[in-house]
Amino acid sequence: MPESLKDKTVKGVAWSGIDNIVQFGVTFVVSIVLARLLSPDDYGLIGIIGIFTAVCTQLINGGMGSALIRTKDATDEDYNTVFIVNLVMSLVLYVLVFCGAPFIADFFRREELTDLTRVASLGMIIGALALVQRTRLTKRIDFKTQTKITFVASISSGIIGIAMALAGCGVWSLVAQHLSSQVLSTILLWHFNKWVPSLSFSHESFHRLFGFGWKMMLSGLLDTVWKELYQVVVGKFYSPATLGQYTRAKQFSTLFSSNLTSVIQRVTYPVLSNIQDDKERMVSAYRRIIKVTMFVTATSMFFLGAISEPLLYCLIGSKWHEASVYLPLICISGSLYPLHAINLNMLQVQGRSDLFLGLEVIKKIIGLAPLTVCIIWGILPMLYVNLLTGSIAFFLNSYYSGKLIGYSSWMQVKDIAPSYAVAIAMALSVFFLKYLPVSFWVILPMQLVLGLFVFFIICNATKMREYEELKNLAAPYLRKIRE
Repeated sequence: MPESLKDKTVKGVAWSGIDNIVQFGVTFVVSIVLARLLSPDDYGLIGIIGIFTAVCTQLINGGMGSALIRTKDATDEDYNTVFIVNLVMSLVLYVLVFCGAPFIADFFRREELTDLTRVASLGMIIGALALVQRTRLTKRIDFKTQTKITFVASISSGIIGIAMALAGCGVWSLVAQHLSSQVLSTILLWHFNKWVPSLSFSHESFHRLFGFGWKMMLSGLLDTVWKELYQVVVGKFYSPATLGQYTRAKQFSTLFSSNLTSVIQRVTYPVLSNIQDDKERMVSAYRRIIKVTMFVTATSMFFLGAISEPLLYCLIGSKWHEASVYLPLICISGSLYPLHAINLNMLQVQGRSDLFLGLEVIKKIIGLAPLTVCIIWGILPMLYVNLLTGSIAFFLNSYYSGKLIGYSSWMQVKDIAPSYAVAIAMALSVFFLKYLPVSFWVILPMQLVLGLFVFFIICNATKMREYEELKNLAAPYLRKIRE
């Protein structure tokens, strides 16, 4: 009997979640070790390089991966064309970055950035070789294979990074960890996927896929440039050490928000694309996804922000105190990320890449406010302004997606309000414990126990539908584990 779409979705979310947990979990443990061996300045240098590689990665994909996933009957000719475009773009951009590396070093006044940028940017070419292979697995909602690949690559690259840090290689240990992870992932994707490109280019496929994808590319490029612009401003107007503190706080915030956003985007886009012609079914699925996703995200992010100072002190040491100050504000604004992603996914599913692009332009204009604040007053004031601009972005995203399918911003707010109520109660119950006159090593376990206690008490007492749905989804898998 063929699997139902619901079963595929549940399995897809489960395996995609495991994939992210494995990747982030291993990376998280490795980063704790590396954070104790390396300095904020080392992380700041890698953050600067990441500005340019992230932008180039968006250009390499060109939005054609999204176009492939949305195409119901993609041909081998389509895959070959996208593969060639990705590879050629990666080679061209690498040459540009290689030649521009000395100027990057001059701009940030750090000579060592020349060699670091040239070596680290090789990852763009390696990644381009894997893009279509990963897209094929995503289109089949096959995240189980991707999880296996992630596990091997994350463990192996983590060992390499730690070994080099112990040997005194400094920032180069982070470069080696990144490159080795990409090399192993690419090799394994080719091994498991069993697809070999024929290097045949089709002008028809290119025009059709790029016709949809170029707007997605510009949207993704705008979003990436904007995110990395924060890094540029902090790195230029402050110091690599301060940038290291900021990026470290951002990395901890991805523990839930970005990872969950990634899971939801990867799974819901192909799933909703499969039922794009059945509007009633699609809206029902869309609403359930939002309610359950935001329940997990809001409670996780608010709790993480509430325990940030004891958590970072115990895990990576007191030298990262500045990061613990930034983290709560980043967590509050970051709790909306999955909601942004789901609303924007719906525009993609409806084929409205024009609206997607238009919204990105408007939001970036609004985003000038926090950047200006950062330059004049500093990082903390910028993070407060981000809370406001993030809320405005939600209403913009949800207004247009809601208008298309009849699920308004106000309906979304009412659906997620109970989740935020639980999140606030949970966070407030543990936040003030950090002021107790005892060690953070005592306070952190107290916060963890009390926070979970409050969470389960509220959810069980109120019989929250989202909580009950998560229990029902998990029940079959838990029974299998017990058996």
